[in-house]
Amino acid sequence: MLRTRACQVFGIEHPVVLGPMGQATGADLAAAVSNAGGLGMIGCAGRSPEWIAETTRALRAKTDRPFGLNLLLFELEKTALEAVLDARPPVFSTAWAWPDQDLRDLFSRARDRGARVMHMVSSVPEARRAVEAGADAIVAQGTEGGGHVGLMGTMALVPQVVQAVSPLPVLAAGGIATGEGLAAALVLGADGVLLGTRFLATPEAPVAGGFKQAVLASDGHDTILTEIPDIARGRIWPGAYSRVVRNRLIEEWAGREGELRARRSQVGPAMVAAFKAGDVSYAPLFIGQDAGLIDSILPAGEIVRRVVADARAALARAATLAR
Repeated sequence: MLRTRACQVFGIEHPVVLGPMGQATGADLAAAVSNAGGLGMIGCAGRSPEWIAETTRALRAKTDRPFGLNLLLFELEKTALEAVLDARPPVFSTAWAWPDQDLRDLFSRARDRGARVMHMVSSVPEARRAVEAGADAIVAQGTEGGGHVGLMGTMALVPQVVQAVSPLPVLAAGGIATGEGLAAALVLGADGVLLGTRFLATPEAPVAGGFKQAVLASDGHDTILTEIPDIARGRIWPGAYSRVVRNRLIEEWAGREGELRARRSQVGPAMVAAFKAGDVSYAPLFIGQDAGLIDSILPAGEIVRRVVADARAALARAATLAR
C-alpha cells in the first residue's frame, strides 16, 4: 500500500486518480476506479443539469467510495455549476480558468457543500493562485498528456509546483501510464498521479472501440500539439493546446488554420459526427505520449491495482541503489 497526503485528503486507498476526460468518462468507469481504491472522476463540462444529476445517482448506486465531478472554468455555465454543487460530490475538480475569474468564491461554495477542491494547472503561477483561492490539492499537468495541455513537461513542472504549494498535496499528470510513472512522480515530490490515456483503454470507458484501438496503435510519437480541433468547434481555451494523434483531420488542416476558421461551420460538424460514429480518421483523438506504454485493454480496477503494485516494486528497486 502507498499512503500519501492525497490519500488522506480524498479519503482513498491508493494515490491514483482518473482524469475527468469529458465524454470519455461516465459512471461505470468512475465507479470501477473508486471501487479499486483510487478516485473516480467524471467530466461534466458541456453536460446538462439532468445528465449530471442522473449520472451522479448512477455512480452512487455503483460505489460508496469517494469520487469527483469536474468542470472547465473558462466556459462555465451556471446551470452546470449548480447541478454539480447540488450533487455534493466528495471532490469538486476544476481546470482552465480565465485570469480574471473569481476562484475564491467558487472554491468556497464547493467547500461549503462538503467537497474537497482539486484544481489542475499547467504552470506555477496558476498553482499559487489556486492555493490562495482555497484549493485543497493541485494537479500539475505536463504537456505530454492527451487532450488540452500547456507547454511545460511533467518532470520539470511537478517539482516546481510541489515547492510552490507545499504542504498541499500535488498530483502529477501528463505522460504517466504505469507504476514506474507513479514511482517517478512520488520521487519528484508529488503525492499521486492522475491518469487519462491509460483509462481510455478499458472496457468501462464510454468511447467507441476504434478509439481504444487507436490508443493501442499509437506509439506516442504520432501525437502533436495543435489548435485545429478547437478552431473547428469555435472554442477558445485560455492558453491550452490539444495533444492529438496526427490523423486525416490534422493532416488536412495543418498549416491551413486561417482557412479552417473560415470553414469551421462545415468542418466542425463533420468532426463531431466522426466522433459520434467512431471514425478515428476524422475525429480528434485526444491521446497522450504515454500511449506508447499501453499495449492492452484492461479493466479499470486492474489498472489501479497494477499501477500501485508496480510502483511499489519500482521504489523498492530504486532503494537498493542508495545502499
